[in-house]
Amino acid sequence: MATAILEGSIPTGKGLTFEKVWAALMELKESQKETDRFLKSLGEQMGGLHRSFGELAEHLVAPGIVERFNSLGYHFDLVATRGCQIRDAQGKILTEIDMLLENGNYVIAVEIKSEPKEKDIKHHIKRIELLREYRHKKDDRKIRGAIAGAIFPYEMKETAIEAGFYVLEQSGDTIKMEMPENFIPQEW
Repeated sequence: MATAILEGSIPTGKGLTFEKVWAALMELKESQKETDRFLKSLGEQMGGLHRSFGELAEHLVAPGIVERFNSLGYHFDLVATRGCQIRDAQGKILTEIDMLLENGNYVIAVEIKSEPKEKDIKHHIKRIELLREYRHKKDDRKIRGAIAGAIFPYEMKETAIEAGFYVLEQSGDTIKMEMPENFIPQEW
């Protein structure tokens, strides 16, 4: 009577020895390590793709933001489009703001996302609070916030507006800002 042994299975019966079982377990362990390395590499690649998509959204949306705020009468004389880092006394980065627009009266902190989520809105409030704390030492200009997105779901627009943020959305080759008539931006 012949016994069939499937590839990768542990043989039973007469041929089963401690060495064979140990070798099979070591092979399984090495296979698991290879799988772990593959998954780690895949995760890093996906993270890089996510960052690249976020950067693409910033490049698509950023140029029209200043123009849109200028149409509201702001006319900024300082525009930081590469982000603004807020650091503590030891130099540790506390937060980073995607875009900062400044003139003599206002500072507007803009968060740019490919598709804003509720957590992004909540996090942006915390960023602005840190910015206010940091700026309080330097000046007392009013700080306002904006959320910009390449894709902006209706529910998130409503959430951002309720938080007192301007809402900017990519629309073809321009940026649209559709705020309710009674909108009053939050000031920090």
